[in-house]
Amino acid sequence: QVQLVESGGGYVQPGGSLRLSCIASGFIFKLSNMNWYRQAPGKQRELVSTITTGGTTTYIDAVKGRFTISRDNAKNTLFLQMNSLKPEDTAIYYCQAGSSWGQGTQVIVSL
Repeated sequence: QVQLVESGGGYVQPGGSLRLSCIASGFIFKLSNMNWYRQAPGKQRELVSTITTGGTTTYIDAVKGRFTISRDNAKNTLFLQMNSLKPEDTAIYYCQAGSSWGQGTQVIVSL
């Protein structure tokens, strides 16, 4: 079955960086568009970034210039490099493909 396992979250001060990873299995990763979502406390889950099978990337305005999505098809792994983190980036971050979701990884940005 499809499995998406995120890692790399944690606690970081404003201005810091984190790199999230998502290891995928159970489907043909290189043929799947991949997404990162996040859900902040008390808010709806939102799409943060997408990378297509061809490597085209999109971002919400709130993270443009700070976050970079990438993929390693040889390792079935999706990444999200997050720089210049802000308190408003605090959320649980989820990897998503098709109708499948990972369990999420918590990111907390605070002094």
